[in-house]
Amino acid sequence: MDLKSIIDKKDEAAKYMGDEIEKVIKTHGKRDPGSEGEKAACEYMADVMREYCDTVTIEPFDVHPAAFMGWIYISITLILVGMILYFFLPILTIIFTVIGLFFAVGEFIMYRKVVDKLFKKKTSHNVLALRKPKGEVKRRIIYNGHPDAACEWTMNYYFGGIGFGLHVVLAFIGVFYVLIIAIAALALNKTAGYMVADGVVRNMGYGMVVFLIPIVGLYFLWNEKVIVDGANDNLTGCYMGIAVLKYLNDLGIELEHTEVGVLLTGSEEAGLRGAKAFCKAHKGEFQDCETLIYAYDTINEAKFLQVNVKDLNATVKSDEKASQLFVDAAKAIDVPCNVGTVPFGATDSAAFSQGGFRATGITAMDHNLQDYYHTRKDTYDNLHMEGLANCFAVSVKVLEMLENEALAEK
Repeated sequence: MDLKSIIDKKDEAAKYMGDEIEKVIKTHGKRDPGSEGEKAACEYMADVMREYCDTVTIEPFDVHPAAFMGWIYISITLILVGMILYFFLPILTIIFTVIGLFFAVGEFIMYRKVVDKLFKKKTSHNVLALRKPKGEVKRRIIYNGHPDAACEWTMNYYFGGIGFGLHVVLAFIGVFYVLIIAIAALALNKTAGYMVADGVVRNMGYGMVVFLIPIVGLYFLWNEKVIVDGANDNLTGCYMGIAVLKYLNDLGIELEHTEVGVLLTGSEEAGLRGAKAFCKAHKGEFQDCETLIYAYDTINEAKFLQVNVKDLNATVKSDEKASQLFVDAAKAIDVPCNVGTVPFGATDSAAFSQGGFRATGITAMDHNLQDYYHTRKDTYDNLHMEGLANCFAVSVKVLEMLENEALAEK
């Protein structure tokens, strides 16, 4: 099968995506995880896809969205109390600091549900749309994006990516300094506590003052009151798949053996919670044929179009075939495409891979944090049309290659 007729419409598709992204932002309000705006956007996009698909389902799930960044309030408070206790009971400094780090690593680094139930529960939503082929389903491709938007990262907005990164690094160096000197204090005094620290122990404690500002500054790492528009991150990911469905429908193209799906996963910005909920709800499903999930996140500049072979702080491997197929598709239509990892943070691709699905992540952003990333600058007038067009073209080419694989089977 030749889908060149769709690929040739890549610029038109990019404009369609831009227009729709603007409409969602202007019409449905702020889309923080578990919000009415997120729900309304999901319902709207579900209605759009009903014109193109055989089935569209909306699946609610429980989420505690504030937990993903809310660990900060718990962890930093514990660490600050531990810093004071250093001068009296360093054993408690160690205990408080270790607990604080456990919450931070569990929630923010590993994306686990460590403190979720301490925060308010809300309802978020996933949307699954499927367009069946004419014949037997031998291949299945699912395009994924997340409809929710992030709370603003205050430090990135005011100080940029370098300032944000420097702040986080200094804060964590400070935390580990506190932990190390508390252990050293125990070793020097050979006791779990003392009434008043003196000598070298006291002087090491005074050194904590150097890190006090960056550690306290973590309280202001994000701003719950400012919800960004999330045009790039990640309505671009949502509309990548929707655009493929639209042009298959508009051009009257019916595939023979490849089922095309679009999956919108809510609350990604709350720690990949929608993708995790989908994996749990659909465990053991979609095993009837080869099923590949392409998780798109922040499709911006064309020069940064990238297949991420590792995700979740570069700790989770993506599916090799899914990744290579995207690279091959880009090469086939002369679209520049990089191969890399997600060095900081994660996309829904990681949750799918951990949940037993074959997935890879597609981004088109500079992983050195840009001024629009999780800030109020992520607006519909800050989209990159060439980046959208190129990614769309490659995505269609991947579909074409999968369909031709299926057709070649006897």
